[in-house]
Amino acid sequence: MNYILFDGSSRNNLLPLTYTKPVAEIRIGILTIKEKWEKWLGSTTTTLTESYLETKYPLVEMEENIMINASCLPTEYLVELICDLKENQAILKDDEIIAFFTTDTQKEVDFNSYHIINYSDNIIQIKHTWDIFVYNGEALISDFKLITKGRKSAPIPDSVYCINKDQIFLEEGVDIEIGVLNASKGPIYIGKNAEIMEGSMIRGPFAMGEYSVVKMGTKVYGPTTLGPKCKIGGEVNNVVLSGYCSKGHEGYLGNAVIGEWCNIGADTNNSNLKNNYSEVRMWDYVKESFVKTGLQFCGLIMGDHSKSAINTMFNTGTIVGVSSNIYGGNFQRNFVPSFSWGGSGGFKTYQIDKAEDTAELVMNRKNEDFTKEDRQILKHVFEITKKYRNFK
Repeated sequence: MNYILFDGSSRNNLLPLTYTKPVAEIRIGILTIKEKWEKWLGSTTTTLTESYLETKYPLVEMEENIMINASCLPTEYLVELICDLKENQAILKDDEIIAFFTTDTQKEVDFNSYHIINYSDNIIQIKHTWDIFVYNGEALISDFKLITKGRKSAPIPDSVYCINKDQIFLEEGVDIEIGVLNASKGPIYIGKNAEIMEGSMIRGPFAMGEYSVVKMGTKVYGPTTLGPKCKIGGEVNNVVLSGYCSKGHEGYLGNAVIGEWCNIGADTNNSNLKNNYSEVRMWDYVKESFVKTGLQFCGLIMGDHSKSAINTMFNTGTIVGVSSNIYGGNFQRNFVPSFSWGGSGGFKTYQIDKAEDTAELVMNRKNEDFTKEDRQILKHVFEITKKYRNFK
């Protein structure tokens, strides 16, 4: 069977993270959503996404396809239902299509002719950017069970103090000495060739991808995830660093989602709780206004390729777009458009040629290529986000 993960109605609510990737490429827990579905299904998948992303993330359609809403995370029961779908059957939950079997092209699907299967079990669905850190713990625990089932951890050095060692899993090549791994609140997963330097204290749920680094004396509170080739220092609490990004120095980051290829400068701090303890509001790209999150703790959402300079302060509930450079004293504004250059003293447009040059240098430093597809995506995002850059 051919499985296709489609963006669905949540896509625009997940901006700026989905400016540069399909919903299926979002990381939550240990794996990306796409990686989760492929492991559960035992099959490769492709994505149905925005046309400007299709060159990098091509769609493969066959005569028979099962379409899956990429904002939904797989469960054993949901996967069973999906694998049992027949032609013109669809799975529905709370008036939203979760999956369907089709032999038509996507423009011809008429759900009035479908047999509807109502899904009533619990499911994690990523409908807003902040859902990523809110549900990260549940997703991480599920991924840990999936990845480690029937496997044995690499040896943990005697110099590492472990609590609930059975819930700690190290892949091959992990470099760790003289640290604390506390899995009493949730599992800890350390990817291949990752390094945890001496003096670090990590409380699960926690996961780090291959070649990631936790620097000396780092304090980590779960649920926290580092994607591949990330680097962290200082203090982090309930953070998802999507991949290939760095927060290498002192400073606090909490209740946050950081996109790929980002850099958090030394002593950058974000607030995750308002002084009056009231509900946090965040910028909504669909309504183009600030909306209630329903959360008391909510920090920073940062799109791919964005960066902060030393001593940057982010206010509670801040959204930073793609490829922005933030610097200067005082708290930054709560919504920083894509391709912004500046800070509390004012912004100007970060011109696309300069942004491309920087992206290429950053990616090459981690031995990754800045492809022509990446370049085309950044150019497109630059154009479609112009309306937000009303700088004087």
